[in-house]
Amino acid sequence: MSSLRARSAVSPLRRPVLSAELPEALPTVADLVAALRPEEPVHCLRPAVLSATAETFVQAFPGDVLYAVKCNPDPAVLRALWEGGVRHFDCASPAEVALVRTMFADAEIHFMHPVKARGAIREAWARHGVRDFVLDSRDELEKILRETAATGVEGALGLVVRLALPKGGAVLDLSGKFGAEHEEAVALLRAARPVASRLGIAFHVGSQCLDPVAWRLAMALAGAAIAEAGVAVEIVDVGGGFPVVYPDVELPPLGAFMAEIEEAFDALGLPGAKLWAEPGRALVAGGASVVVQVQARRDDALYINDGVYGSLADAGALGFRYPVRCLRPAGAAPSGVVRGFSFFGPTCDSADVMRGPFWLPEDIAEGDWIEIGQLGAYGACLRTAFNGFDRARVAEVCDPAFDAVPFDAALFDAA
Repeated sequence: MSSLRARSAVSPLRRPVLSAELPEALPTVADLVAALRPEEPVHCLRPAVLSATAETFVQAFPGDVLYAVKCNPDPAVLRALWEGGVRHFDCASPAEVALVRTMFADAEIHFMHPVKARGAIREAWARHGVRDFVLDSRDELEKILRETAATGVEGALGLVVRLALPKGGAVLDLSGKFGAEHEEAVALLRAARPVASRLGIAFHVGSQCLDPVAWRLAMALAGAAIAEAGVAVEIVDVGGGFPVVYPDVELPPLGAFMAEIEEAFDALGLPGAKLWAEPGRALVAGGASVVVQVQARRDDALYINDGVYGSLADAGALGFRYPVRCLRPAGAAPSGVVRGFSFFGPTCDSADVMRGPFWLPEDIAEGDWIEIGQLGAYGACLRTAFNGFDRARVAEVCDPAFDAVPFDAALFDAA
């Protein structure tokens, strides 16, 4: 008889083995490349950037900030966000809940997945003290009530109804999978009110949403559902979607998003209610980059040792472009003339392609390294073990965020 065995799809990221004279946190990515000359991808974490970004967002948002753990669950990332003042976490699975509770006994954990396994509800409620659950259907409401009661553990139950939004203008529209339509949301608010110690309504405008007004419009739809339900709510959750800078992307200032949210919330006239937000990308994108090596060049295509089955999934079918720079720690400095390149990843799948263009020195060649920025969000956490290319390392560095800065010859200087 065969037995079931649990196996993670991806081997854990490994800390690089550094010589004794090198500090645990290297000063810069260029120093790391010069010291290690890595032939495997290296994820470069910037804890100081993560903490500072979190502190800025927490101070700017007029409510509770719930970090979306799915975006990057690396323990070093979570610690840096905690240092920056994040005390609430948006979790979507028992594994995420357990990770956060293990690391932070006093954290506020919120189970924000609208469709949950029964065992996941019981484990979160009884074992990890989770009290807030999102739902978008009557079946899910009944499931939550039954499974929390079945544990025999008492507690103040928080219920948050996820409202569906019409298709919007975000880079990644999220209107198709989750959310109750207006009439159903009204019915769910009414049904949940008698059994909820605190009741809320939530929505999500879509990932990488560049328009602050989108939150105002969504808030108005949430307010209409609350008004028709005729019940008191304690929470309005504005979700995530807060954007970050990528090449050729211009963003309004963070204050513009906060102003729209605060003004729209005030217009709802909900005394005693508070705001929640679930940022992911906005907190962590700038806090990590990935260093890859060029294994071959064919005209304007570079074959690199990471790809869409690794850290660059969003650069594939979704076409995300990231800031890049060439690192050449020995020999001639890279050319100051840049050219647009596409990338091929290391697997044998021809779909492992990232069209870009990624602007790099026109003389880039096999053996050079490339730093790819803004990969603190959905980089390491989307890696797979496909074709056996699941080996990568992680190191902490002290240099600033590497985002969509203008191209300049100084970008290509390395130690």
